Amino acid sequence: MSAAPFTNEKQADEKQEPTYSNEIDSDGSSTDNTIAALVNEDHQHDIKLRTMSWQKAAWLLAGDQVCLAIMAQTWSLSVLGWVPGIITMVGAGILFWITSITMHNFILKHPQIKDICDFGYYAFGKSRIAYEFTGFMLLANNILLIGFHILTGAKVLNTLSDHSQCTVVFSVIAMLMGIVMSIPRTLKNVSFMSMFSAACMGIAILLFLIFSGIEAAPLVGYNGDYPTDGLVRTYAFPLPGTTWVNCMNAVLNITFLWVPQILFPTFIAEMERPQDFPKSLAVLVAISTFLFIVPPAIGFRYLGQYSTAPAFGSLGVVAYKKASFAFVIVPTLVIGVIYANVSAKFVYFRIMGKSRHAHSNTIIGWGAWIGVIAGIWLIAFVFSEVVPSMGDFLSLLGAAFDSFFGFIFFAVAYWQLYKGKLFSGLGRTGMTIIHVFVMLVGLFLLGPGLYAAVEAIIADYSGGTRPAFSCTNLAI
Repeated sequence: MSAAPFTNEKQADEKQEPTYSNEIDSDGSSTDNTIAALVNEDHQHDIKLRTMSWQKAAWLLAGDQVCLAIMAQTWSLSVLGWVPGIITMVGAGILFWITSITMHNFILKHPQIKDICDFGYYAFGKSRIAYEFTGFMLLANNILLIGFHILTGAKVLNTLSDHSQCTVVFSVIAMLMGIVMSIPRTLKNVSFMSMFSAACMGIAILLFLIFSGIEAAPLVGYNGDYPTDGLVRTYAFPLPGTTWVNCMNAVLNITFLWVPQILFPTFIAEMERPQDFPKSLAVLVAISTFLFIVPPAIGFRYLGQYSTAPAFGSLGVVAYKKASFAFVIVPTLVIGVIYANVSAKFVYFRIMGKSRHAHSNTIIGWGAWIGVIAGIWLIAFVFSEVVPSMGDFLSLLGAAFDSFFGFIFFAVAYWQLYKGKLFSGLGRTGMTIIHVFVMLVGLFLLGPGLYAAVEAIIADYSGGTRPAFSCTNLAI
């Protein structure tokens, strides 16, 4: 059963309402009882989803967040400079904590929520339109992200093998590995992969920092080979000539890293005690605050204006580049698996509805699951091959979708939680003002941010672009 179950016949046009109570008593006992009923029902099935402890959820969160995008933050600092860059990073982290707690509080009021689509349904007043629109955004966002990870996997294999095969072959290899790794149905099992993924990304970052510190000079930046643009230097504010579009894309690059909440409702729905999610979140924030700021800052110190995205590309010694970039293949695939799992569950439960195959070890159930997984990775593979610049399209995603999933949704959810008492005390008034700011940030990303992302795509299309299904060497 999904949070928004559909059957293939009578309920095709009507979203089914859960039968559980969604009202919170002052002591939270109603919520606890509802969650206990949901867990008990889930545990009657062959395939049990609500089984994650908060520790496993923390590893799952870390596996999703400790990713290659960290290595693009050095470039963001090189565009924005120390002061705007660090302020944006810290500000994004604070808003991430606040909006995630708001999300958790809203889900505790509606414990039957199973994914971000259900969250949108309840946040916008049980709107079917909001549910379907969120479902479209979920699939579009996740499939393009999986495509980006397929492309990244091809880049890693190109780099390590000195382009020994056509890039399309490497992309197919990454896709097939992703399909096999995505077969586990429960996020509890995926969390074990996440532990290994986070460790490998941590090793890659550590090696990069060591190599960037001991090498004589960077290899290349976007303005030419070293020392075309002079000696390495850092600066407090953007360099003269930096365009507004570049600055906006650097900001989107940072906010993209700090906005993973599209997955959180699914993670919470598979916890045995969703009430413990703030513990998992606290672990994630501690890890993220360090990794999202310290390594990029050290990278900027040694690479300066020669920073690339990812920063591995700036390393001057090819052996250093290969040794550090090699470890990225694990998080690249595992993060793709996480997004595939969340996307597949949305599609799978729309297909299976409340049939016994949805939660049982049947040939039909497993066949449908593997078919959905394979379909998602195949579509993502096509996008990875036909989109000339996945980086620009990720900026587009950050503006078009993260504006909703990182900001607007949670400002609306906050209003739903506290309407009628938004200014009932000093603390509540302060949080209300913060959430008004959250809404404004979301609208800003959706407006000027979207414009900047589109401008960057237009600029890339005006130059030479990579042909579809090309064998072009993508090694960094």
